[in-house]
Amino acid sequence: MAGPTDDALAILDGTILPAAEASIGVTDLGLIRGDGVFEVIAVKDGQPFAFEDHLRRMATSAENLRLELDLGAVERELRALIEAAGPTATASVRFMVTRGGRRIGIVEPVVAPDAKPPLKLVTVEYVPTRILDGIKSLSYGSNMLATRIAVERGGTEALLVTPHGRVLEAPTSAFFVSFDGETVVTPPLSDHILDSITRRRLLSVLGDRAREEVVTVESLGRAREAFLASTTRDVQAVVAIDDIDLGALPGPVTLAAGEAFAAHVADELGA
Repeated sequence: MAGPTDDALAILDGTILPAAEASIGVTDLGLIRGDGVFEVIAVKDGQPFAFEDHLRRMATSAENLRLELDLGAVERELRALIEAAGPTATASVRFMVTRGGRRIGIVEPVVAPDAKPPLKLVTVEYVPTRILDGIKSLSYGSNMLATRIAVERGGTEALLVTPHGRVLEAPTSAFFVSFDGETVVTPPLSDHILDSITRRRLLSVLGDRAREEVVTVESLGRAREAFLASTTRDVQAVVAIDDIDLGALPGPVTLAAGEAFAAHVADELGA
């Protein structure tokens, strides 16, 4: 995922400024402890996708984290930043609220689909933190380390798995796999994964072609296709998981999921 550039726009407590000039105090517990919440919203041609869904999830995250949140200010500042980005902007907007009371939004570029490297997943053992269920917090150190471990092992991204062999998700994306070449399954929320908005929308859009189901590392040997899904990826094909080769090109199930999701986004933004 691309990060903000030096000339990117930001908003800090209601003031729009270059991202390079936005700063918070070093005593803010959002920095010291990763104590805060965040959302990343896709903006396509100046329009935010699933805007209300992201606001609701941020409110839930803040409530569960016992973090004071002025949701009205968050909404106003998000809309102001998106408007400042311009009517043709296609980007991601990251919005954070820290324990120190700072509200920070940053416009981040998106990587064009044809510029994204093939996804070679490497399984990395991970134990979800139960107390953070239902919270999209700033505490992503373990997720970022998992990606680095995967890269060290020759992959491009991690696939988080439990010590008992249950497949969870990627560090910043939901995981979908097809075992029959027609339908896809994704691990259930009861396995303590993030309630991803893209995941939720895909399950709805695909209908009876998608379902929640426990996925094990052992079962991955039967995989015919797999893909990751998130705000910054949309639907991105996986070409390998450890030593399992899934083919160099997106398969028909992945292509259909990507097309269905793109149509869903277009319909919502067109409305």
